[in-house]
Amino acid sequence: MSEQASTPPMRPSEALKVLGAPSRYVQGDGATFLLGQELRQLGHSGTILLVASQVVRQQLEAIWREVLDEEGIALEILTFGGECSQSEIDAGCAAAEASAASVIIGAGGGKCLDTARAIAGHLDLPAVCCPSLASSDAPCSALSAVYTDDGDFDHYIFYKKNPDLVLVDTRVIANAPVRYLIGGLGDAIATWFEARTVVEARSLNQLHGTTTMSGAALARLCYDTLIEDAVDACRSVEVGAVTPALERIVEANTLLSGLGFESGGLAIAHSVHNGLTTARETHDYLHGEKVAFGLLVQLVVEGRPSSEIETVLAFNRSVGLPVSLADLGLTSTARQTLEAVAERAVAESETAHHEPFTVSAQMIYDGILAADAIQRG
Repeated sequence: MSEQASTPPMRPSEALKVLGAPSRYVQGDGATFLLGQELRQLGHSGTILLVASQVVRQQLEAIWREVLDEEGIALEILTFGGECSQSEIDAGCAAAEASAASVIIGAGGGKCLDTARAIAGHLDLPAVCCPSLASSDAPCSALSAVYTDDGDFDHYIFYKKNPDLVLVDTRVIANAPVRYLIGGLGDAIATWFEARTVVEARSLNQLHGTTTMSGAALARLCYDTLIEDAVDACRSVEVGAVTPALERIVEANTLLSGLGFESGGLAIAHSVHNGLTTARETHDYLHGEKVAFGLLVQLVVEGRPSSEIETVLAFNRSVGLPVSLADLGLTSTARQTLEAVAERAVAESETAHHEPFTVSAQMIYDGILAADAIQRG
């Protein structure tokens, strides 16, 4: 029999499915003590520049120096200034070049890790993330959210790959204020709903591809885990205990939400967050707290069933996430302020445009008012 003629491959006519992930994810009680060993296993040596928040440096510097010295790895530490801004990134790049660093590590909250990844990306060096909080899904991603020095959202930076290593010490997270874990829940609860929207719209995820079945499944697992374990995990952190529920929620906030948002995609919820950063009253509130309210706006604008909105509203209340503008410091908000929020939410590059319909500033403005009214019953 003659061989059947094969069809040669053709250039793709549309975006392909893309899933991104860190090379290695390590989580558990006391994981900090494995940092040197994990770096060696990945083949990293030379000098490390570790960008750390002040509080985390005070807590962990002695351990870092001990475990890195055991592996013969030199360490330079740069204290993070508090904002992932261009000036902070530039200062970190200068410190990395001065120390001839071969790897950049971030140790702290989301903005500290975003800064460390930005430094690594600019210098084309490997990035390692050691989150001290489960407050956002930033650690696993190949992007950074950059703000102005005054705290307004400015732009995203995208990188060619995800971090080499994400190492999460759940003992450190259990000892942090519970508000940060709750903030991470706000970021994570939006993951499934935003990914679902992107899939329905056949839009692009944060990796500029379409969503794989794996990406969507991880986003859904994130949601299911939050509904099951969030309240118990918060109780664990309130008493500084590492429990199975906390371990599951840390993984959901960090890994499942991290892969789910990046490989699943973002929509209105995160755009509303970015819009809210233009209101000075919201600057003392966490990323996830603003995303949680943004999700309510998204569900309203999308016209989702009231039962679904009530489920999210009940979840927010159960863990202490915002359900109103007042919960974000916007107690007597002028129309002009909310109009500015709505305009920023639909800027040209915003993920609000991943919806399956055209999104306008008026729609976001109306959605904000309607979402704020829901909680009044």
